[in-house]
This record gives sequence, C-alpha cells and structure tokens, in this order.
Amino acid sequence: MGPECVLGIELNPYAAELARVSVWIGEIQWMRRNGFDAAKNPILRPLETIECRDAVLNDDGTRAKWPTVDAVIGNPPFLGDKKMFTSLGREYTLRMREAYADLLAGRSDLVCYWFEQCLRHMKTGKLKRAGLVATNSIRQQSNRGVLDRLTKLAPIFEAWSDEPWVVDGAAVRVSIICFADGATPSSAQLDGDAVEQITSSLTGTAGNVDASALPQNRGIAFQGIKRVGQFEIARSIAVDWLRAPTNPNGRKNADVLRPWASGFDVVRRPQDYWIVDFGWDTPHDDAALYELPFAHVERVVRPERKGKREARANEMWWIFYWPRPEMRKRLKTVERYLARPSVAKHHIFRWFDSRILPDGALVVVCREDDTVFGILQSRVHEVWGLHRGSTLEDRPAYTPSTTFETFPFPEGLTPDIPAADYAADPRAQAIATAAARLNELRENWLNPADLIMREPEVVAGYPDRILPKDEEAAKELKKRTLTNLYNARPQWLANAHATLDAAVADAYGWGEDWRAGPLTDDEILARLFRLNQERSA
Repeated sequence: MGPECVLGIELNPYAAELARVSVWIGEIQWMRRNGFDAAKNPILRPLETIECRDAVLNDDGTRAKWPTVDAVIGNPPFLGDKKMFTSLGREYTLRMREAYADLLAGRSDLVCYWFEQCLRHMKTGKLKRAGLVATNSIRQQSNRGVLDRLTKLAPIFEAWSDEPWVVDGAAVRVSIICFADGATPSSAQLDGDAVEQITSSLTGTAGNVDASALPQNRGIAFQGIKRVGQFEIARSIAVDWLRAPTNPNGRKNADVLRPWASGFDVVRRPQDYWIVDFGWDTPHDDAALYELPFAHVERVVRPERKGKREARANEMWWIFYWPRPEMRKRLKTVERYLARPSVAKHHIFRWFDSRILPDGALVVVCREDDTVFGILQSRVHEVWGLHRGSTLEDRPAYTPSTTFETFPFPEGLTPDIPAADYAADPRAQAIATAAARLNELRENWLNPADLIMREPEVVAGYPDRILPKDEEAAKELKKRTLTNLYNARPQWLANAHATLDAAVADAYGWGEDWRAGPLTDDEILARLFRLNQERSA
C-alpha cells in the first residue's frame, strides 16, 4: 500500500497536480518520521489515481461516476445558487441542475451536489463513509432536503454545525458533516459533545426538524419589495420633485414618492433615501403623468431591465420586480411595523412608520403592539431564529417562512389575535412594558436629546426628521448605531433584555425554570418544537 491508494477528483489541472505532489510529500514525511528510507530515484512519481475531471457532471450531461472507495473527504466549492450562472456559466448550470432534477431543488447550493453524489455511491455499495465541508447555509430550507435524506439513509455520526472559515480572504461560517452508510449510530458527536442523534438541522435535539408553518402566524411577516433597478433617489432630489408644480393629472409627486428603508436603516444611521413607487398595478400611461419620477425610471431603470427573461421585469419596467401587494395591504392596517434585516450580525427588530417602504433586505412584521415586539426581540425567539436559519459570514439569516411562520408564540398571544383582545392579560402587559422600555432606552442612546434637533418632514404627516445640532454632534451620532451598541452591550442594555426575557419566559409558563438559571438553547428549542408540533397538529 502506498500513495496510490489515495484517489481524488479535481477539475483544475494545477490544483490536481498540487494534490498529487502534496500526497507524495506526505508519504516522504511519514517514511522519514518512522525510520524508513524514502524513494530517491525518482523522488516523486506519477499519481494518476488523482484524476483531473469534473466530480459532478460528465461531458454528456450525465452524473459523474466515482470510484469504489472506503471513505470520501472533501471541501467542495462554496457557491450559492444565485452565483452559479455567473461563476459556472448558464449552460453548465442548467445541464447540472437537469442531471440532478429528481434529487435536488433548482435553488440548491453547489455543495449539495457533492452530498448527493456521496449518497448515490453509498446506495450502490461504492462508499462507506464521508466527511464534507459546507457553508452552514446547508441548513437552509432550499438546501436541507439533502440532509433530510442523508439522516434517513446515511446517518450523521459527527458534525460541527457552525465554524469560522476563511476563503478568498472572506470570513464565512461552515458546517462540517461526517456520515456513514448503515444503521443509526448509538451515539454521535456534535460540536465536540456527545448527543443521541444529529438532526438534519445539525442540532442534537428535535430542535427544528420538520417544524411546520403555523396558521396563527400566516399573513403577518413578509419580505420587503424587490426593486431590480435604481428606483431609490437621494433626499435632495426627492424634495425638489415633491415641491415641483402639479402634474398634468392634477396630482402632486407625493403620490409616487415615499421614504425608503433597507437593512442599513435598522443597524446603522438612517440613509435618508426616498424611492419612486408606482405600486403594483399602475398602468404605463397613468404612471407617465407623474413627469419627473417617471422620467427618472425611464432613463435609469428601463435600461437596467432590458434583456431580463421574466415578463414582469421587461414589460412593466416602471413597477418593482416584486412589489409585494399583500404586504402593502397589510401595512395599511397599522401605523407602524417591525423590521429586521434578513441577514444581520445581531438579532434586532426596530419600529418604522408604515408609510416608509421596506426594501427586500428587510423582513417586515405587520404588527404595531409592544407585546409582539417584545416576544420577537426576546432570547427565546432569537434562539429559534438562529437554528431555523443559516448565516452569511458571521451574520445569522432570518426569513418570514422558515423562522417567523414556524415560531410558536405563547398561548393566547399569537399574531392572529388583535392586541386589544389581550390588552388586559398580565403576561402581555409585562412583555409590552419591558419591550417599550427597551425601545425607549435604545432610542435615547441613538439620539440623545442634547445632540439632536427635530425638523418637520417636507410631506405633512410623515415622522419628523432627526438631525444633529452641529458638526460635533454629527461626529458623535455617526458612532451611535445599533450594531455598535450591541457589539458593546453595556450593562443597562443587558439588564433591559434580561427583564424582557423573563417576562416572555413567564408568558410561556417557564418562569420558575428561567429564574433558576436561563434555559439552554437546546432546552428552549426542544420546548418550542413541542409547541410547534402541538399547534400544527
């Protein structure tokens, strides 16, 4: 036996040769370390067992074959589904997806194809064990189908769910997953700890396996609008258009101009952008009557949309790609809404006036009561979100469907119940009081009274603008962001969150356990999962 027993598949010729040399160097080091003479003439020999070819797709569009081996280890390329067309080419990506269409969803990340290849070869007896590195987005809904199949056919016996990794100079978070063909192991190792089993969500509990969307939560949370084109404009331009003469239809531009918020407006200082918004069904000729906004969209957005395959992007270029009519209808029923970035380092919800249009980088919760705010901002919900989503680099992701709609709120305080119906409930009152106080303290820190002044917005009825009093105040306010606040996490902030978390735990009936010492993440997940199953049943 020698280096020839190491088999490999590598697409890049240089990387393939580098792998061959590395294997030979490893053999030489082992021989010298153990008192053997290494080969000298030649020192290195050909190592054709490491092949230079595609590990996923053959030239004819069929699935690539792997040799019969005992184990596979690998670090497949980190590439999300949205980057495949640009990185791999449109033709190759479509051929690959077609070859695996019966196994993988079209939105699966590239690494999923390596997991499927391993499963396929285990089924045919050509592989016993495997260990692969994946970005931890493998736990996302669009990817996790492969792990669901894996836990049934080739159980995970060891895994690291969320580890730092540096690739191409960027920090990402990865999951390392080891699995084997055969029966479920009697025990497993997760993040270095012994657990009974490892689930497809890479938890050691039933945490979020098959968590169901709950009817009580539907129609409340939405992704913001998706623009596809530069509809947003600087404030100075918006003010000029708002003050412009009346249009030929007798209407002012305020009809189609709105303040706009993205994820930065939650975690940083407000960007103060506005956006041209023709709704979701405004006909072309009606939109054209708003001269200045329409001219901007025609000049800037229309060329950006040219050539898009989807009809809604090409034919209705003055309308957002996803204008979110259901979200808009729901926002008309509230005066303010909660929003948090889809991807963020910290779990932070923030209030916005309902006339501010949320971007697609935000998840929008169309409730205006402090009780819902408090539950969502609590540690209980944060734990659920961390395990229901994935992360981009070091920033946890959050979605309306997999995170919000599956989350079991305390009984009697679910989002389908109007706030007025539980206003007298002591549990709701305690949560609302703690949540309002947290929000008040955060806003006071962000905008100290001695550093700011308030100025009426150019459109009557909109929230006042918050401006620095002078240049020194402006310098200080630049540092006052929620990201910086939660990075520092001063004691007053920790105290406010502790009060809120205790109130939420009481609402679930967990108060005594919580006061004895905050519940572990696994215990919180297990309890929430049981509630999810009871509600969905």
